[in-house]
Amino acid sequence: MAANLASADGQDKTKPSGWAEVKRAFTGLRRGETIAGYLFLLPNFAGFLVFMLFPIFFAFYIMLTDWSLAKPPEFIGLKNFETMVNDRLFWKSLSNSFYYTFIAVPTGIFIAFWLALALNRKMRGIIFFRTVYFLPQITLTVAAATVWRWIYQPEIGMINHALEWFGIDGPKWIHDTRWAMPSVIIMSNWQGIGFAMLILLAGLQGIPEEFYEAAAIDGASSWQRMRFVTLPMLSPAIFFVVVTSLIGAFQAFDQFFVLTQGGPADATTPLTLYIFNNAFKFFKMGYGAALAAVLFVIILIITIIQWHLARRWVFGFDED
Repeated sequence: MAANLASADGQDKTKPSGWAEVKRAFTGLRRGETIAGYLFLLPNFAGFLVFMLFPIFFAFYIMLTDWSLAKPPEFIGLKNFETMVNDRLFWKSLSNSFYYTFIAVPTGIFIAFWLALALNRKMRGIIFFRTVYFLPQITLTVAAATVWRWIYQPEIGMINHALEWFGIDGPKWIHDTRWAMPSVIIMSNWQGIGFAMLILLAGLQGIPEEFYEAAAIDGASSWQRMRFVTLPMLSPAIFFVVVTSLIGAFQAFDQFFVLTQGGPADATTPLTLYIFNNAFKFFKMGYGAALAAVLFVIILIITIIQWHLARRWVFGFDED
């Protein structure tokens, strides 16, 4: 009997008497955990469908229609895009978006980089300074823009009041077509520079100290250590900051809406604000959706270009 229960190599192949019951219990437990996991994911998935996926597909539909909310959408094909080509304010808002993005992003990253270098050291009170520089990032944009709107006031604003001490007649800032966009850029960089600084600071702290020691032994100067050690090792963090900053800059809305409302003379009307005005102020929902589609394509193209450039220069991948 024992020989029948043992295998040829002497190992017992029999299972415990309750093995089938244990296996069924374990399978049922795993099935219950799987169902519970899907139930926990269901609210997030439902929210994604309702508030993200459905609006995206619906926007692609209504951009082909004439819809004023007062009547059902009327299909007009590509007429909204034909109107866009001859729309002076569209081209003005598009140029404003590019102006804002390609001035605010490079200057913001440049300042954040040097701030990260300055804060990447061991000294008393360094945690306090890191917190102070990051604090504007967690401030609501509407609240920050409201304060800066008062700071930029020509007569009673803090900046012009300080300039008077030096005998300088300050500009009208957000009330001047020449200074309005630089004013918004200054405010945006003041608020958003903390995020870029934090990412770059984390990247700097991830660079092994041995690299700098080896470079110093080889006689590398401070600039050479910066060029051949810091920048190459920091390139993934810089790439991430550039991509997120460009996307955020093209989508900037709050600071324009609160600071200038697009004025004066449409000097600070970006494409996002123009989309808002057409969709929710003039109730041209179809035209607003068409403008949003153009903004989506622009951001997509710029992100793809950045990714292809970064494949070789940042991550070292071949173009093939």
